[in-house]
Formats: sequence, structure tokens, C-alpha cells
Amino acid sequence: MITNFFIPELNNHDVQELWFQQDGATCHTARATIDLLKDTFGDRLISRFGPVNWPPRSCDLTPLDYFLWGYVKSLVYADKLQTLDHLEDNIRRVIADIRPQMLGKVIENWTSRLDYIRASRGSPMPEIIFKM
Repeated sequence: MITNFFIPELNNHDVQELWFQQDGATCHTARATIDLLKDTFGDRLISRFGPVNWPPRSCDLTPLDYFLWGYVKSLVYADKLQTLDHLEDNIRRVIADIRPQMLGKVIENWTSRLDYIRASRGSPMPEIIFKM
């Protein structure tokens, strides 16, 4: 996935200032994966075993976890899927329909979460409801 799709796609864009963030899943942190990501992003890699360590068990700091997966799932499965092709089409459609304004709100929410963590000096977050 990384070598066949992700890296070639990155080469089509100006990514000199782009940071890459991933969680600590074992498949994400294999030595070969980390080495490839370090070669691509240098010190702009946030990951377990990366130059910037990602806090463990921190799904509340990952927009894919606290927003995207639930949002996509709620819309993809809104109608009864009959085939794998139908599922794939729904996923592509739902993701393509996400508007820049919604992504802006997600990023605002994310920066609020980071501000909270910074202000609390990294203390665990209590049960806080972050509004989207």
C-alpha cells in the first residue's frame, strides 16, 4: 500500500512541509515501514518508533478515530449493501462528499484537543465532550 500507492501519490504533490501521523498498530510500526516513512518524511513523522513519538492509546487525538470512521460508517451502511462493489462505491462516495468546511471544523476540533493536552501538560483527558 505504501510503496505502490501512497508514496507515488505523494510524489504528485508538494509535500516538503507535510507531517505524517499514524497510531502504534504493529503493521504501522514494523521496521521496514518506519524506515520507509522516515526516508519520506524525515523528522516530520509522528509514530511509535518515529522521530516524534505518538502517545499510546490516544484515539481522542486522531481525527480518523474520533471523526472519520464513525461518520463514514454511519452513511455507508445507511442503506442495505448487496455486494462488495456496492460497499466500495458507497465508501468512495461518502469520502468524496466530505466538504472542506466539515474538514475545517474537524481540524479546529483537533487543535482544541491539542491545546487542552498542552495546557494540562499531557495529563489524561477526563470525560470531555468535544463538539463538532
